[in-house]
Amino acid sequence: MERYRSNRIYTSFSTLIATLNVSLQMVLVYFIWVVPLSISGHLIAFVLAFTLTDFLNGLVHMIMDHKEDYDSYYGPLVANFHLHHQTPKYTRRPLPMVYFNETGAKIWLLPFLAVILFFLVNKSFNPLVLHTLVYIGVLSSVAEVSHYLCHTSKSKTVHLLSRIGLLLSWKHHAPHHASDNTNYAFLNGMSDPLINLIAKTFFTGYKTTTDKHFVNYTSGSEADQR
Repeated sequence: MERYRSNRIYTSFSTLIATLNVSLQMVLVYFIWVVPLSISGHLIAFVLAFTLTDFLNGLVHMIMDHKEDYDSYYGPLVANFHLHHQTPKYTRRPLPMVYFNETGAKIWLLPFLAVILFFLVNKSFNPLVLHTLVYIGVLSSVAEVSHYLCHTSKSKTVHLLSRIGLLLSWKHHAPHHASDNTNYAFLNGMSDPLINLIAKTFFTGYKTTTDKHFVNYTSGSEADQR
C-alpha cells in the first residue's frame, strides 16, 4: 500500500481506466440507440444483462479477493482492492463520483467495452445480443454504486430497492465481511448461490490468505476512509 500511496502512477492509472471506461460506456449508449429493438426486446436484454452482470462482477470479485501478487508491478492495485474487506462504511461521496472512481478499478471492463464497440460497429450480433452486452457494460459500474449504497446509505428509497432485489442489501452482503469465501456478487446478489458453489470448489477463502496481509499495509482507521 505504501507503493500505491507514494507512486502517483497507480492513482493516475486508475483515473485513466475510469475515464476510458466511462467514455466507452457513453459511446456505446449513444450508438446502441440506432440499433432497432422492440420494447419487449429491451426488457429481455435488461433482465439478461442484470443477471449476467451480477454473476460476472461477482466472479471477478472472487478471483481478485484471492490474488496475492503483492510484489508484482500491479501488486499495489491488488492491495488497494483488498482494503474493502476491512471497510464497514465508506466515506460519503456524490454518486456520480462513486460511479467514476470505482469504475477505475475495473481494468477488465476496458477490453470488454472495446470488444462490444467492435461488435456494434460491425453489427456482428443480432440487436438483442448487442443491447444485452451494452447493458452489462454499464451495469457493471452501477454494481459499484449498489455496493457503495449497501455500505453507506440509510435512505428509505435505497432500502426499498434493496428489499425488492434491485440493489444489494446489507443483510445479504454482510456475510462477505463477517464470514469467509461467500457472497461475492454486488449488484443485487442473486447469483451468489452459484458463485458460492464455485468458490467452495476452487478457493480456500480470503480470511486465511489475503486478509492476513492487511496489518502489514494499513491500519483499521485508514481503511475506514475508503
